[in-house]
Amino acid sequence: MKQSILIPTDFSDNAWSALLYTLNLYKNEVCTFYLLHAWSVKSTTRTYITTNYIDTLKADAEKQLFDLKNQADAIDQMSKHTFEIIFSTEKLHDAVDTAVKAHDIDLVFMGTKGSSKSKEILFGSNTITLIKKLKLCPMVIIPDGYAFVPPKQMAFATDYSRFFGNELQPLKDFSKLYDSKIKVVHICKDKTLTDAQNYNLSMLQANLGDYPHSFNWIKDVTNKTEAINTFIKDEAINILTLINYEHSFIENLINEPVIKNVVSYPTIPLLVIPAIG
Repeated sequence: MKQSILIPTDFSDNAWSALLYTLNLYKNEVCTFYLLHAWSVKSTTRTYITTNYIDTLKADAEKQLFDLKNQADAIDQMSKHTFEIIFSTEKLHDAVDTAVKAHDIDLVFMGTKGSSKSKEILFGSNTITLIKKLKLCPMVIIPDGYAFVPPKQMAFATDYSRFFGNELQPLKDFSKLYDSKIKVVHICKDKTLTDAQNYNLSMLQANLGDYPHSFNWIKDVTNKTEAINTFIKDEAINILTLINYEHSFIENLINEPVIKNVVSYPTIPLLVIPAIG
């Protein structure tokens, strides 16, 4: 089935890494890749520069986007792949929403930090905004400089507090694409679950029944991010999946973007799925 993939770019090295990862991930699939650049000039800056100069900046950005498409075409020899460009003057999250609706986008792929160089920043401001606001489709966040590894081992972090149905489809699609094993991971003080959690666990077991999967428990610790990263390392996880809903793990994570412990820095791609309803 043909995939429509949106890749926002700010022409940074991180954005280029995200593009390369995406091309490798879908190298054997029929895909249209939409390269999106959201261009704007800060209102405070407009006061000090001329309209002609603004037009020049805009034209330069449009040329960069066109050149990026040509560069992607040159390195990607897959006949199943086509590239389109989208130049927008909307804010990034609005531009992404517009593109998702207009082109029936299946997934959004982007880098963690864009042009930010700080290794203490988990996610850049654009990425955080998209995680919070993107409700129409899943997104995959690629760490800076991450080299493609086939996602044979995938983790799905959950506390079993909610029932997930169609939200899990992107996770299952990846599993089908690479015959990946889905490792469900739950952080808890002990293995005792409430009746509601047991019900959600049983429904999850049924939902994943046709896919290779396992259920894993991690003892509750103060730093859940560190616990997840330890699990990722020990289990050789290639993609971590999180469903974004109110008070979810990913919401707590992005509300504290300055990471003091280097172990908390993301080392693998994150598949962030918006909750339905």
